[in-house]
Amino acid sequence: MPRSRHRILLVAAVACGLAWAYAPAQVQGGVPLGIGADADGMPSLAPLLKKVTPGVVSIAVKGRIGEEQNPLLKDPEIRRSLNMPKGAKSIEISGAGSGVVFDAKNGLIVTNNHILEYADEITVALSDGRKLPGKRVGGDTETDIALIRVAADGLTPIPLGDSDKLEVGDFVLAIGNPFQIGQTVTSGIVGGLRRSGLGIENYEEFIQTDASINPGNSGGALVNLRGELVGINTAVVGDNGGRTGIGFAIPVNMARAVVDQILVHGDIQRGQLGITIETLSPEATREKNLPAQQAGAVITKIEPGSAAERAGAKLGDIVTQLGGSPVRDATDLRNRLGALRLGEAVELAVLRGDQQIVLRAILAKRPQKAAVQKR
Repeated sequence: MPRSRHRILLVAAVACGLAWAYAPAQVQGGVPLGIGADADGMPSLAPLLKKVTPGVVSIAVKGRIGEEQNPLLKDPEIRRSLNMPKGAKSIEISGAGSGVVFDAKNGLIVTNNHILEYADEITVALSDGRKLPGKRVGGDTETDIALIRVAADGLTPIPLGDSDKLEVGDFVLAIGNPFQIGQTVTSGIVGGLRRSGLGIENYEEFIQTDASINPGNSGGALVNLRGELVGINTAVVGDNGGRTGIGFAIPVNMARAVVDQILVHGDIQRGQLGITIETLSPEATREKNLPAQQAGAVITKIEPGSAAERAGAKLGDIVTQLGGSPVRDATDLRNRLGALRLGEAVELAVLRGDQQIVLRAILAKRPQKAAVQKR
């Protein structure tokens, strides 16, 4: 089972003197579109990689972690193993990860938010050898996406693909800096899509891949054989980082929505509808004659005075569309609502009995708990 990053952080810290590195994902080979040939005419991915690898950077961070961030630092045995001075409330840490050039003109680099969690100093190393100071623009703990800015000319962005078009079996390549040994490429296939309920992030719709994921790869690129960015590598299943052949990447469409909010608003302020939803059962899907892959989500609870109640939502309504696009299930609806901002207008198509109804709501300020709960 996936393990809490905070547990991984502490284990890595104890083992490495509080130097931490993070896990991303792997790489893969082949659709005719992406395969070139070497000088002898042998099939090769080298021509593709020469175009995309300059768009992947290495990130080094320094910072401090205190007892308030990790209460385990109060444990005398852990303090002793880390050589923490008596009375010290924090300790200096360093870490490493990867990032992807999103916008070369403006020096914008996307990475995982957990890499920057305790960072006071950020250094970005480009594939051409340049090392540049980086500035955190913003981040989102709930999707684990963050944005860094560097002042540099000659950056190479990776073209953005459409992660919604991925299919199980598609070949993918993962690029990053595992174990800080230098830029590394691995290969694999898409082993699963829309993975959720893993307890890694609050909003989960991961791309699963068998591409190798190792410490230091977090924030790196998952690309298809067209050389398009389809995901940001982020996590691996396994104890102590062990190789299991199951890694996860955040879909680029989700990452792009978060980046857009950071750039426009400076932060992420999610609104809420005030509903609890469940995925429609297979039996109910057949009874309602709904497509199996676009069954929607049924509303099981509505908060009094919520945006959903004001819009006229009723218990038992089946949300089949959001903004004109089909809703696959409860996870799909929750993730798409999570990409929307406080005060934004949303249009929901719902099935009430045999009647199709369109509801319009304005997302309201949400409490501490999640805007939409999924069972």
